[in-house]
Amino acid sequence: MELAGKAVVVTGGTRGVGAGIAKAFLGAGADVVVCARRPPDEPVELGGRKAEFRPLDLREPDGVRAFFASVAADYGRLDALVNNAGGTPYRLLDEGEAERHARVVDLNLTAPLTASLAARPHLRAARGSVVMIGSVSGVRPSPGSAAYGAAKAGLESLARSMAVEWAPEVRVNTLVLGMVRTELSELHYGDAEGVARVGATVPLGRLAEPEEVGEAAVFLASAKASYISGASLLVHGGGERPAFLAAANVNKTGGNGR
Repeated sequence: MELAGKAVVVTGGTRGVGAGIAKAFLGAGADVVVCARRPPDEPVELGGRKAEFRPLDLREPDGVRAFFASVAADYGRLDALVNNAGGTPYRLLDEGEAERHARVVDLNLTAPLTASLAARPHLRAARGSVVMIGSVSGVRPSPGSAAYGAAKAGLESLARSMAVEWAPEVRVNTLVLGMVRTELSELHYGDAEGVARVGATVPLGRLAEPEEVGEAAVFLASAKASYISGASLLVHGGGERPAFLAAANVNKTGGNGR
């Protein structure tokens, strides 16, 4: 229970990756508050411990500031903020106006900045940390989600600058995620067989589980990572096997397939 007595906020923590992160913090002993525009279908809990849900629209700065002030007042502290809320529909660039793509950037970049600024005085008092949830979409081409990829690239850069400006009181790091299995995976990949096929493209042979992302977030927020700030931790199962290897018929052992 390495985070017993600590207070943690996970944005978008009501389902999927966010719920997995919240559960990992509960397992580490922290008091967890999850926020989203709508309540979860069922409570986020682990081992009899529940995360508290509070409604919040991260696009409303005044509401965000009031939210963090109330959390810090009610729990007496704020030790970690996990900026997980985000996402995007599949949309090619020429299938939407700039304003529609800008909303994706607003959710995935501006909202984490808004939350981090609102949380900063409380995190500073506790010498806490911010964990950004980034994506491999921010470090490689992201066709169909270009605005999302651009926002995630910006988020990683923001975290590095924030880590310098807010040191030494607040540490700031990024988890760069690959594909994660959630309740929506089969909608994205067709069915369970499709999920398995997609997972087989990952060197470790499967998609990540939300709780595995959570364990990485717990590490970055814990004293075990006390000298880690401004870092990007890849949580992608080894990444993606380069397409040119398949095109050249290069086998997994490094041979040329002849």
